[in-house]
Amino acid sequence: MPRLHVHCKTLFTGLEDQPRHDQALIIEDGLFSHVGTRASAPQPLPGETLIDTGEHFVMPGLVDVHTHLVFGNAKSEEDIDLHVSAEFRALRGLFFAQHVLAAGYTSVVVPGDAGQCSIAVRDAINAGLFTGPRIAASSNVIANRQSLNDWFPSWVGTPEYFTGRLCATRDEQIAEIRRQAKDGVDLIKIAMDGTQRRANGEHIAAFTEAETRAMVEEAHRLGKKVAVHAYGREAVLYAARAGVDVIFHAFFLDDACIEAMLESGSHLAPTFTMLANNVEFAEDYEPSTRSGYAAMQQRVIDIGCRNLRRAREAGVPFMTGSDSGFAITPYGEWHAREIEILVDWLGFTPAEALRAATSVSARMLSATQPVGAIEVGRRADFIRVDGSPLENVAILQERDRIRGVYLGGQRMEPQVPGYDPYKVSDFNTVKWAELHTRQRAVAAGKRPVPARG
Repeated sequence: MPRLHVHCKTLFTGLEDQPRHDQALIIEDGLFSHVGTRASAPQPLPGETLIDTGEHFVMPGLVDVHTHLVFGNAKSEEDIDLHVSAEFRALRGLFFAQHVLAAGYTSVVVPGDAGQCSIAVRDAINAGLFTGPRIAASSNVIANRQSLNDWFPSWVGTPEYFTGRLCATRDEQIAEIRRQAKDGVDLIKIAMDGTQRRANGEHIAAFTEAETRAMVEEAHRLGKKVAVHAYGREAVLYAARAGVDVIFHAFFLDDACIEAMLESGSHLAPTFTMLANNVEFAEDYEPSTRSGYAAMQQRVIDIGCRNLRRAREAGVPFMTGSDSGFAITPYGEWHAREIEILVDWLGFTPAEALRAATSVSARMLSATQPVGAIEVGRRADFIRVDGSPLENVAILQERDRIRGVYLGGQRMEPQVPGYDPYKVSDFNTVKWAELHTRQRAVAAGKRPVPARG
């Protein structure tokens, strides 16, 4: 293929604090072959294409390490797995992949879903059947009794088609990792938090440290990365000591956890976006307020911010993830809010937050397709932005600011048509959100106030 030349007035490589100016990129076979000043760049030859990005800010394509691509903007845990087949979830994931790409996210990590849903979406995109972001795919979340993803009462069990996979013994845990490796996952996800707590309120980890270390060692032996869900101190500590690649959340970590992460090289992805949206939009959704869920999320935010600031100051590397795929975090809408949160809540500079969302988060993608930075030898995935995210990172949440999305140097034209959620994802059978007593009807003015004798 002919070389592609890209001239940039302002370029952020994803590796530096300051932007570069008057730069030229040359792309050959989908890779950057030259990144440097326009004066130093070879001139286009006859038949080669030149793109002048004008006043647009050019930067690497963004990476979200926590996008549940096949969850369908679920309103409940049951909505994820119960109402539609795995085949429909995969097709729906291809549809929503367009929305993610249009938001400037050229790569996503999909941490946990049923069977081979995200694997199928990844493979269809890689085969060129559909356009979409680069995907690091997973399979069922490895769960233990009373951990996250062991959602249902014991008399219901954990059906094969559910996102969680109950692995209650060491042999079952290792066997599940080997099954997933055979099926072609890029990463393994482990649900480290348990629902049981000690008298002081501390979460008890769902797996022992020895179990955690054995799972991580086997996954790494098979060439797979490991992500874990861990709020609680004990779960974070065990995961860090085992050397997992990324710990989601980690809100209740302590100094021992930070020390273990620094020693093992584990990354941290807070995924504050879902919590922030739950709190901000709670007034629009009464059950969240009435159940105390929104207030609980605010308490976690307050504690998490204090603890994660210490982790950042100590040098723990951060990645960005949004938990997109739920009704509170729809695809293509809120991915970049996590970047703003790193700046506003945790004290990152805009450049540090942008690096977290590009070159650092890209470490969770396959090393055979290096992305996340504008650098010779990396995949030519980049976006053009109307305005400078270094001056205001929040503009990355405005889709009309994303003026061009390129994968391997090819401009993508993602389709983002509207859709009817009642046909796509909202299949819950809940008919009422509140208990409609006579007293409630009186308070709402639908019945007269009773006369008092």
